[in-house]
Amino acid sequence: MKSKLILMCAVVAISLCLFACLPASKVSVEASCDNFMKLHHISKEVEVAAGDSFTVTLCSAFTTGFQWSELAEIGEETIVQQVDHKFVPPPERPEPIEGEAGEEVWVFKALNRGTSTVSMKYSRPWEGGEKGVWTFVLTVVVK
Repeated sequence: MKSKLILMCAVVAISLCLFACLPASKVSVEASCDNFMKLHHISKEVEVAAGDSFTVTLCSAFTTGFQWSELAEIGEETIVQQVDHKFVPPPERPEPIEGEAGEEVWVFKALNRGTSTVSMKYSRPWEGGEKGVWTFVLTVVVK
């Protein structure tokens, strides 16, 4: 009887440890080149828990001279914080597809409860270059 109780306590303890070690929910928001060809200005909304991270992945074709803003414009920085930004090139192929788009990926952390916006602009960054040809605005609701 005592050994069954010890075994049951061990199973419960291990289960709790495994549950606690699971990563926080991973929320991801994406917009493809096809999406931006139809709508040059896209708005979306996402709901996340305080403490969670989330990603935004947007189509990006560096060969055109356009790129997304490295730093997102964040409406309320006490609610959302940008953690990372990187360009992910298209996959390598035996015969590359000229002009194939990659992706730009931002990682954000939800800091506190509330609502904020995160926005990016797709522009040619040099002086006189086209600005804000595509825009993306994400409303973030942190619970």
